[in-house]
Amino acid sequence: MNTNEAREDVSLEKKIEKNEKRGEAKNKKQAYGRLSFAALVGIVVITIMISSLFGAVFGFMSAGAVNIFSAQIGQKFHQYFPNITLNNIDPKVSRQQVVIEDSAIIDVVEKTSPMVVSIVISKNVPNIQNNLGDPWGFFNPFSTDPFGSDGTESDQGSQKKTIGGGSGFFITSDGYILTNRHVVDDSQAEYTVVTNDGKEYEAKVLARDPVRDVAVIKVDGSDFPIATLGNSDNLKIGQTVVAIGNSLGEFSNSVSRGIVSGLRRNLNAGSGYGETERLTDIIQTDAAINPGNSGGPLLDVNGNVIGVNVAVAQGAQNVGFALPINQTKRIIDQVKDGTKISVPYLGVRYIVIDSAVQKEAQLPYNYGVLVLRGNKFTDLAVVPGSPADKAGVVENDIILEIDGKKINQNNQLGDAIAKYNVGDKISLKIWHKGEIRDIQITLEERKQ
Repeated sequence: MNTNEAREDVSLEKKIEKNEKRGEAKNKKQAYGRLSFAALVGIVVITIMISSLFGAVFGFMSAGAVNIFSAQIGQKFHQYFPNITLNNIDPKVSRQQVVIEDSAIIDVVEKTSPMVVSIVISKNVPNIQNNLGDPWGFFNPFSTDPFGSDGTESDQGSQKKTIGGGSGFFITSDGYILTNRHVVDDSQAEYTVVTNDGKEYEAKVLARDPVRDVAVIKVDGSDFPIATLGNSDNLKIGQTVVAIGNSLGEFSNSVSRGIVSGLRRNLNAGSGYGETERLTDIIQTDAAINPGNSGGPLLDVNGNVIGVNVAVAQGAQNVGFALPINQTKRIIDQVKDGTKISVPYLGVRYIVIDSAVQKEAQLPYNYGVLVLRGNKFTDLAVVPGSPADKAGVVENDIILEIDGKKINQNNQLGDAIAKYNVGDKISLKIWHKGEIRDIQITLEERKQ
């Protein structure tokens, strides 16, 4: 073998040895790779198992904590509400759906209903006979009587019939009842009071306030439940109120609930018979007030009377009105004291001044009232011998203020005077012949 062949053999052996080493390294890398993947899978599996184990443990622990917390809540609930359970609700507890405010309203109604009465108005009316005997009168569009009567009176005289109804409430335990004047305004009618328990009493009208729509009637008896009078000056728009009364003159002690929708409203109320009356500083409410509710109480959530239901807006929904109870306290006090109902007056005829009147008459003020005579010769500007006459008020004077308050559309002179009593002294600021004067006037009783 020559030298070159020997070298080739050595080189071949080295190559083979080198290739074998490379193969072993490759196999080791593959083995390491397979080992790393298996380890990773094992770690993941172990992690999942550990997480599941601890999740179960903490789950049981959480469930136990919730159960303990729920048990504590349940113990407290049963401590304060022993009669209520999830499976058995005591019917005496007004059920869970009744909220606190509903319970308060229910309490008010139960507390105050016994002092509310229905007033039945009856009168002797002539009997009517049908001389024509028209069986189709009910359908005759030109008939004045839908039942076919020709409107002639029979020879059978008259009979007592119920002609209307209203409401009221006891203000004394010996039978004094407050209601609206327009409920008991007919001096020829008879009035029967029906209490909440169905008992009937003949009523006598003691007093009718000629300015406010308020009257007091009385029934014989004692120990009647009486109303608690609140303070209407503290009312707030939006507060809850309850009205109780003889709705439609048929449904006694009907209850409606609402809120105070407005305060210090002024309006002219009509009776449906052509009679009108000015109501001032009254309460507006959306509690349902229907014919027959007149004279019934408007109550707050404490059961205090804060108003006397008086009117409802025709052609509107849920627009009712009530006299503030503070406006009625004067007549209540006078009746209780046994004194005559007296109304103060000033004794002037006037027109209310606004910007238009100021411009037309070229007056120095756009508020107040201008003392002015009427259209008739007898319509004097100042009543002779009246408090205004005695104080020196004359025609064309402007009354600007009463006791420091401006006279305007929202504080009219007649309304302001009605708040005082006979004998009260008031201060008037007037514009008299180009000069401002302050005068003192003692109010006297208005002659009926």
